[in-house]
Amino acid sequence: MPNSSSINEFLLLPLADMRQLQLLHFWLLLGIYLAALLGNSLISTAVACDRCLHTPMYFFLLNLALLDLGCISTTLPKAMANALWDTRAISYAGCATQFFFFLFFLSAEYFLLTIMSYDRYVAICKPLHYGTLMDSSTCVTMAAAAWGTGFLYSLMHTASTFSLPLCRGNVVNQFFCEIPQILKLSCPESNLREVVLVIFSASLASGCFVFIVASYVQIFLAVLRMPSEHGRHKAFSTCLPHLAVVSMFLSTVFYAYLKPFSLSSPSMDLILALLYTVVPPTLNPLIYSMRNREVKDAVRKVMTRCVSKAVNCPCFQIHDM
Repeated sequence: MPNSSSINEFLLLPLADMRQLQLLHFWLLLGIYLAALLGNSLISTAVACDRCLHTPMYFFLLNLALLDLGCISTTLPKAMANALWDTRAISYAGCATQFFFFLFFLSAEYFLLTIMSYDRYVAICKPLHYGTLMDSSTCVTMAAAAWGTGFLYSLMHTASTFSLPLCRGNVVNQFFCEIPQILKLSCPESNLREVVLVIFSASLASGCFVFIVASYVQIFLAVLRMPSEHGRHKAFSTCLPHLAVVSMFLSTVFYAYLKPFSLSSPSMDLILALLYTVVPPTLNPLIYSMRNREVKDAVRKVMTRCVSKAVNCPCFQIHDM
């Protein structure tokens, strides 16, 4: 039987068996990837360039857009390359690198969403103390904590997982190097350490989930007590996008990792992986901009500025001979 020292590459799950479908999936994923890049880049640029958006909520939104860019850029380019070139292979080092960065961006995004729920809680339930509790240094520290915790968590998970002996081949039943699929290849008597780490991860994720739920219970109670309908509408307009993002992110990730083994199949695992790796980064910019006039206006300014620069660029001007 093969072991980890003799494995130089892994074979990923192909998106389709027929060549025509592989090319179709390539173009489909390319369109989704470009849409995610465009949407998150516009959000990042708008928040960075518009002084009206230099507030804690939009600072965290900027970090969320950057994490979404990293998350989708870790998985889709390799899947598109494999579909285009009709291959399944990924090197051992490439798999470990993809594993690390995907888990880094995914866990950091989860921690950031937890911080964003606290930001909304303070803004609505303690508005008089918002400027004190969420000053610029505090926001930077909290964002850095999310990124740093995600980095350390991913480093710990990657080192633990790829130090396990692998004795069940090198076929990964997923289109990228995912935790459960790599663990399925490990020897059954050697993964006790990883099981302990998974239990720790589940406890940490559950704690963040309880914090998010408790924050939103307090938020909705505070909003319902507001006498002004305009105030309630404004509060909901800032909270509902974040709640939609959190719900979409957690429902797909939790179901993908906590579903019973009886419901597990390559096709089901592939669909769930596409849902939590592709859908949130692509839809998050739309969700945050649809109900937020400030973000809409800032994005419109960025697009107008880009178009005007392109039109005024000398390379686009026609000179008389």
